[in-house]
Amino acid sequence: MPLSSLLALTNNALPALEPTREPTDWYAIQARCRHERSVERWLRARGYDPFVPLYKDRRKWSDRTAEIETPLFPGYVFCSFDVKARLPILSTPGVLGIVGIGKQPLSVDPRELDAIRAMLASGIDVQPCRMSPGQRVRIESGPLTGIEGVLLDVRGKNRLVVSISLLERSVSAIVDGHQATALA
Repeated sequence: MPLSSLLALTNNALPALEPTREPTDWYAIQARCRHERSVERWLRARGYDPFVPLYKDRRKWSDRTAEIETPLFPGYVFCSFDVKARLPILSTPGVLGIVGIGKQPLSVDPRELDAIRAMLASGIDVQPCRMSPGQRVRIESGPLTGIEGVLLDVRGKNRLVVSISLLERSVSAIVDGHQATALA
């Protein structure tokens, strides 16, 4: 077979390249301990839009008490990117990997991240908490309207717990129990 016909056969067998699309999936990036903010800065400098949810934590030392911003999910940074072009993410200083099964990254449910953002934007005191079984509810009024989560009773106060199921980590905020309606 002549070389020209072999080249024509090869060119026809190549798949068409997909046009680049805006990344819509969010992924949890595992970062080195206490390097979440530096990973966030590196990713932002590379043109990505990372998200590190922070809360105010009161720390007490022998000589003083201070309020510091601490990551709600220690060791993790959330970022939206095209999973097929993940090398720049993985080569970022402080990044250990992308959360997934084996080498296949798993995306985070965007509704869970939106609920975390809404809780942080509401101005309510937000804290990390352990995942516990409880009644699944939707908040119907107040600054957290529309957020779904689990309602728990902690020391006589109702707490709305929102979870990032991929990480098996949760965040809670105190809510008025009358604002919540049970989900089926």
